[in-house]
Amino acid sequence: MSPRPSSRSAEAAALAAAQGVEADLSIELPGREPVGARVYGLRPRGETVPLVLHFHGGTFICGNLDNGRNVARLLAGAGAVVVSVDYPLAPESPFPEPIEVGYAALEWLYKQRVKLGGKGAQVYLAGEEAGGNLAAGVALIARDRAHPPLAGQILLSPMLDPCAGTASLRKATNDSAECRWATGWEKYLSCPSNAMHPYAVPSGSLRLSSLAPALVLVGPDDAMRDEAMTFAGRLRAAGIDVTSSVLPGAANWPKALYDPEPSGCKACEASVQQHFREFFSATTPPPVAPKPS
Repeated sequence: MSPRPSSRSAEAAALAAAQGVEADLSIELPGREPVGARVYGLRPRGETVPLVLHFHGGTFICGNLDNGRNVARLLAGAGAVVVSVDYPLAPESPFPEPIEVGYAALEWLYKQRVKLGGKGAQVYLAGEEAGGNLAAGVALIARDRAHPPLAGQILLSPMLDPCAGTASLRKATNDSAECRWATGWEKYLSCPSNAMHPYAVPSGSLRLSSLAPALVLVGPDDAMRDEAMTFAGRLRAAGIDVTSSVLPGAANWPKALYDPEPSGCKACEASVQQHFREFFSATTPPPVAPKPS
């Protein structure tokens, strides 16, 4: 019999959100090993805030909760409660394991949404680089399985296409065929046939309709810039509400996103956080007016 999601982890996460502290916890997932997570953000008493499931970067093969700290703190600073997931890495856990763990964590988060975000809390996915791939892939799964409902997906310099030969990628790698992104894709996909699966390669999906609204942000010298902007265009063409931007002051992206040390770019961090605030505001339904007596 599959273990039930841990109520203790839910209570610990809710307490961290109420106190505004960063706290590590372990989430028990049905039929799987527990997954580590970290909670960020503050939910003021009696208020409702956006609730975000976040995936760190690291080209699928490296990274941990510390690497997700910069983005998670920016999301929390924009008013959200964030649960950052320490998903399993390739090559020990290639596709589809990370994406299925991500979806199971999303279902756990949705069940705890009132405790963590308040009554009527909207649920979002977010990720940078490889984590952006997982966020986009889990959004596809949630649509196809018709649960849970998502308010939005936040994709920062997402890795979306293992076959991309874009100008931004060539410039970032000096036209080298060997690069860390290619190595990460090879170990994550594990076999060529997985490169055809839309959950592994969201940019290859033939059906992008009925997805959650998206915020797509990249830097000017970002290796993922061109494929991310192409994906944003395809989402728009499919009828999805998309906000996309090339941030002029975002130097050293995507590395600055998942470097455990502060990025040193206060101006671009402020811009990113403002994009988060505006996206949360735009995707949050207005409060229901009370019925006249």
